Amino acid sequence: QVQLDESGGGSVQAGDSLRLVCTASGRTSGMSTMGWFRQAPGKERETVAAYSFNYGAATYRNSVKDRFTISRDNDGTTVYLQMNRLKPEDTAIYFCAADLNNANWPPMEYEYDFWGQGTQVTVSS
Repeated sequence: QVQLDESGGGSVQAGDSLRLVCTASGRTSGMSTMGWFRQAPGKERETVAAYSFNYGAATYRNSVKDRFTISRDNDGTTVYLQMNRLKPEDTAIYFCAADLNNANWPPMEYEYDFWGQGTQVTVSS
């Protein structure tokens, strides 16, 4: 089992920045990818960004590509999502997820094995 704890959400104004933090604990040695997803009210969950521990690569959805940055710490159990120039359309619950022992890159959403509880991000205009 892997436990994921997200933090760093909040309410900000358009143009502000936030940094989300996801800390993994438990059996983390097999993690191959950690990703950030979000779900806005009335919408389906969507991928925001993902980081491959196997390949040292990152991927982003187009709408955040020049504003968000995913990174990890040296011990590989914490992943960050730096969100700059936030927009009202970024408002959502943000979830962290971990994919274990998977060579596919990037993994499909259904391939992620563990999920956090989510942290709310609200951006007002």
